[in-house]
Amino acid sequence: MIIGIGIDVVALDRFEGLMNRQPTFLDRVLTSREQQHSDGTRRNIASLAGRFAAKEAVAKSLGAPAGLRWHDCEVLTDISGKPRLEISGSVSDFARSLQIIRWHISLTHDGGHAIAYVIAES
Repeated sequence: MIIGIGIDVVALDRFEGLMNRQPTFLDRVLTSREQQHSDGTRRNIASLAGRFAAKEAVAKSLGAPAGLRWHDCEVLTDISGKPRLEISGSVSDFARSLQIIRWHISLTHDGGHAIAYVIAES
């Protein structure tokens, strides 16, 4: 059963501007694993913005409760290139209270925007 759906859109130019104005922003919202490819190279702006959008979409799928910590939700990539969520701490606790056992996630970027769609399922 679907418990929640979240979607978020991030303008790439605004995201990049925020990164430039606030040098600590990226480390506050994304873990080092999210910021890098498996070979250690840094992800491009579209990929970083997509991961940020996914975290926003996760929060929306949970009803946007207060107290969620950015690093308690990681947007990672499996070996085939498919995005996946790894949750812990505050996000895991809240998801468990809603009996969420499965996450579905889709990321895309085009036309200067990154978009994330998340479904939380019990």
